Amino acid sequence: MTVENNSAPPRDPRQDPSFDPVGESKRLLRTIRTTTLATLTESGAPFATLTAIATDYDGTPILLLSKLAQHMRNLERDGRCSLLLAQGGRGDPMAHPRLTLVARAARTQSSTARARFLSRNAKAQLYADFPDFSFWRAEIEAVHLNGGFARAADFGPAPLLTDIDGAEGLIAAETDIISHMNADHVDALALYAEKLAGAKGGQWRASGIDPEGLDLVCGDETARVAFLRAVKTPEEARQMLVELAQLSRS
Repeated sequence: MTVENNSAPPRDPRQDPSFDPVGESKRLLRTIRTTTLATLTESGAPFATLTAIATDYDGTPILLLSKLAQHMRNLERDGRCSLLLAQGGRGDPMAHPRLTLVARAARTQSSTARARFLSRNAKAQLYADFPDFSFWRAEIEAVHLNGGFARAADFGPAPLLTDIDGAEGLIAAETDIISHMNADHVDALALYAEKLAGAKGGQWRASGIDPEGLDLVCGDETARVAFLRAVKTPEEARQMLVELAQLSRS
């Protein structure tokens, strides 16, 4: 899917001029690995549950759901849903940023969606092939960000999603790039996480790459390293990773 990011959200003049609602929304979308999923019951009442989440190359949420769960049965009848991605942490939970997505979910047979979800949520490999489980994509229709006091924005999906037009080479090479980084550049991944993403130290590994950034995991922790510019080919990705390593060391 090609996405044109040409409809930035309007800015409230009362907000901090350094506040970047699109950048913050992208960070939350790419780093939060569990979401509150709200679906509609047969009577039309909202039904909220917690489930794991990953993202496709363009940022579209990917879910792995069981037919035994009420939320999947709800989605089979009506794909309309909402996802809340909330950042935890110490202190007042209402002061932490959270992202709400209005979406429409549908089952997918995409092998890349499956691979990206399992790379992000390795424990799910234990049950992903059970006959009652299936993968779903939640196509985003509207976005609401609450980034804390005086930090809110509403906008459509275009600014949030990543333009993957022309990135076929990068997508095809993702497995090789990730395997190479995890096998030969563990030190660089730790530098990316600590110096560029502000994460704690640990044995970080790459879980995915897309034109706008690199996704990292360390146990139950996640991090996102945003690229300095969009990359569309394996060669551009390699050059960017070298630049980021140099930047993190400096």
